Amino acid sequence: MNTRFFSTLLIISMLLASCGSTKNSSNDLATALPIETSIDLTKVTNDKAPVTINPGRFAIETVTYRLPRVVQGTYSVSDFGKYVDDFKAYDYNGNEMPVNKVDTNSWTIANAKQLDKVTYLVNDTFDIEEQGGIGEEQPFSPSGTNIEPTNYVLNLHGFIGYFDSLKNNQYKLDVTADADFVRTSALQNVSSKISDDGKTITTSYFAPRYFDITDNPMMYGDLDVEEFQVGDIKIVLSVYSPNKLHSAQSLKETVFKMMQAQKAYLGDINSTPRYDIYLYLSEGKEDSPKGFGALEHHTSTVVVLPEAMDKIALEESMIDVVSHEFFHIVTPLSVHSEDVHYFDYNNPTFSKHLWMYEGVTEYFATLFQVDQDLVIEQDFYNKIMDKIQGSKRMNDAMSFTIMSENVLKEPYKDEYLNVYQKGALIGMCIDILMREESNGNRGILSLMKELSNRYGKNKPFEDDKLIEEITAMTYPSVGEFLNTHVVGDIPIDYNEFFNKVGLEIGEGKVETNYILMNGMPIVSGDPQKGTIFFTDLVLQNSFWVENGAQPNDVIKTIDGEALTLQNANQLLQKIFSWKPGQEVEVTLERNTEEVAIKTAVTPTYTKGEGIMEKADATNAQKALRQAWLKG
Repeated sequence: MNTRFFSTLLIISMLLASCGSTKNSSNDLATALPIETSIDLTKVTNDKAPVTINPGRFAIETVTYRLPRVVQGTYSVSDFGKYVDDFKAYDYNGNEMPVNKVDTNSWTIANAKQLDKVTYLVNDTFDIEEQGGIGEEQPFSPSGTNIEPTNYVLNLHGFIGYFDSLKNNQYKLDVTADADFVRTSALQNVSSKISDDGKTITTSYFAPRYFDITDNPMMYGDLDVEEFQVGDIKIVLSVYSPNKLHSAQSLKETVFKMMQAQKAYLGDINSTPRYDIYLYLSEGKEDSPKGFGALEHHTSTVVVLPEAMDKIALEESMIDVVSHEFFHIVTPLSVHSEDVHYFDYNNPTFSKHLWMYEGVTEYFATLFQVDQDLVIEQDFYNKIMDKIQGSKRMNDAMSFTIMSENVLKEPYKDEYLNVYQKGALIGMCIDILMREESNGNRGILSLMKELSNRYGKNKPFEDDKLIEEITAMTYPSVGEFLNTHVVGDIPIDYNEFFNKVGLEIGEGKVETNYILMNGMPIVSGDPQKGTIFFTDLVLQNSFWVENGAQPNDVIKTIDGEALTLQNANQLLQKIFSWKPGQEVEVTLERNTEEVAIKTAVTPTYTKGEGIMEKADATNAQKALRQAWLKG
């Protein structure tokens, strides 16, 4: 699975983007009845929800119960056991049994033949997040949990654990909640029971095994839900907007067009009959989730984005984020390694091929937009250039396969975000190579289709043999590229590949953003004064220069709202999302004097590197470019 990061620092939210079943094991139960689990949202106290686990009778003396240390697709440590309190075990006479907490996520119970059930309380993760980056031992927001009176984000791996040897057992899950709550989940709904007083409903769900518990999130509460068909796929869009600034209805058309285009791009790759999108919009308060982006599951995705985004910016973010997650139905759903197929939630091993799981997926999410005419070619080139610049801020001379295999360890985990930059560019280079070798007829999408047909969701590939297989399925040049730039640590000369399609990286006037240029913010903060001010980079931004802004100008207000260090993420996101023609009003302070800017937004430019057409491009290069961009 994948996580796509939308990380916020002082200045803005920047879109970045991250798979699974279990090995067969012996059944230590005397019966094959499902493990009975329950979450009672009507009995939440101090922001903690009670959970009960009834595993049936054990035939062994000692058992270990765990919450996941790592969940599929996050490539970082989450330690969901940290959020569990008051863990207790009971025998069949109702007596409390001794429990030994082995580590953060594990509890061992002796005399297990007498074990009737375990109970505990689960605290949510949204309201205790610390702002930080990947590698910190906290759940990324879209993999986290939320417990509040009007909304419950039930990433079930944060509530329901597993007994070591029983991950292949069936699960029955009861969720009790207020009767007026909207509830959405792709898990099989077995039954619903209304309480005698009509105030609560207990919904029973069925999961074939623990993997399906972790792979099917839920959302309960004051939700806005839209269901619609895209070809043969039923799309269920669930939106929680605490201040009702956005709705499922307002996003429906954008999501429909996007997924319709994705279906057209994928062609005959088998797809899921239902796909759920759970969108949580964060208020931007101190206790609101801060890790913006999405966590992909096989047939759904959980998305967390700022509620303060305007409609156009939110739609663009949904296209970028959700399209990436949906493309994971290709990999790792249909093409994945043994590390993914036999995932160990407590002590996982990782595949060498994040360039494919995340990089190729991110490349598809970028390329399909120009292929299906959702964006113009220059917009596509600009996104590719952003990825090139982003990748060069990472370690560009690090083996991608070594980084992937060791993604939880230093120094590799700090390079993880490069899977969405250089990983996507690796996919692009393979695509161009295959187009060149096949006279435009084959590309990386056809390669992924062939791999999907060879393997599929129930058959993993051997990690060490994948590159050899891909080389045999494609061309020697593809194998040479992978061994040199993916297994090897030689940086890629992108102009070599752009030249094949009549493009080049050149210096010139390039369109940029109103707060971020070439990946760098044009503002900084003074923690002692509590102010945000322009840096020297503002002089390279045509919009601000034309409106008289200068270095060291303090930004006092944006559209009438005071800018502080505390609300900087929220307000500067608005500047990041400005569109030409939009009326804006900004108040600056320069040497104690007030400077007012009231204007309509115009496109803004800077000098920098960009991808542009070669003046002497040949017809053959242009034809190859057409095959690359338009399939």
